[in-house]
Amino acid sequence: METTYYDHGSLSERWERAGKFFDAKDYAAAAQVLKGLVEEVPEQTGPRLLLARAYYHSAQLRRAEEQLRGIVEQDPVEHYARLLLGRTLQRQGRVDEAQPHLRIASALAGDFAEV
Repeated sequence: METTYYDHGSLSERWERAGKFFDAKDYAAAAQVLKGLVEEVPEQTGPRLLLARAYYHSAQLRRAEEQLRGIVEQDPVEHYARLLLGRTLQRQGRVDEAQPHLRIASALAGDFAEV
């Protein structure tokens, strides 16, 4: 089995590598690393949320939406996933679809102001 730089190393080494790519604003490379992590541990929110953020920042909005919907399905009260899902839908011009997620995110964060 051939390994690449993106999937080389332990889970923790790849998590650290993905974080470094993300911090360096190389979102596409971060997504490459994170994609493999999420496939191995789909139940963990951290890698999945960072993958969604990497997709969002690299304008891969459909992929970001897919990851965020998976997180929200697993954990309906994950407020940051709700917020980012709302923002992702807004960027796609789906404002009406975004509003419920943004309202829920605000309520979960304790901000009851009108969104």
